[in-house]
Amino acid sequence: MTEHPAMKTPSIRARIWRLISKPSAHFSLGAILLYGFGLGIVFWGGFHWAIELSNTDTFCLSCHEHSQYTLPEVQQSRHFANVSGVKAACYDCHVPRDWLYKVTRKVYVTNELFHHLAGSLDTRPKYEARRLGMAQDIWTSMRESDSRECRNCHSYEAMKTTEQEGLAARQHQLAAERGGVTCIDCHMGIAHKLPPGAPERKLLSEAP
Repeated sequence: MTEHPAMKTPSIRARIWRLISKPSAHFSLGAILLYGFGLGIVFWGGFHWAIELSNTDTFCLSCHEHSQYTLPEVQQSRHFANVSGVKAACYDCHVPRDWLYKVTRKVYVTNELFHHLAGSLDTRPKYEARRLGMAQDIWTSMRESDSRECRNCHSYEAMKTTEQEGLAARQHQLAAERGGVTCIDCHMGIAHKLPPGAPERKLLSEAP
């Protein structure tokens, strides 16, 4: 007996399309859109809440290696304690402010979470053994972004070089005039001590 066309069971694709294209028998199309909009706001708000939660020193220092090895160094730097009383948090230097770059950075650092969970840095010897490589990765990233995170707080336009020490003033003037020089080129080790094997910081010469 041949099955009548009208009696054929709709395919899964057809049923999904029917569900999407037609309002529910129990809810109006307006209600469905309103619920969808509300869920979208909740999801978006939750996503941003999670992003901002991970942008805190509390979150960063929840890892043993950060609280035990990196924090004491930062506390001795001018980014933590200085005459102005302005303190930079972890995310000020390590997380971009622009949304796209911020999310990209968050995805990238999942690799760091893996190493934390795997215990790759859970002892001082392990940490010191990988220290130079980690620093080089950060320096490379900052050069590629033209020290984007540094420029969140520092800019040539806002600098009063006349109030800086003579050497610092001249170095900043040379860097601004020449272009192609980025903050990290001269300021490696500004918040964390330089690891063994790090290149020496060189002053810009007067000659072009």
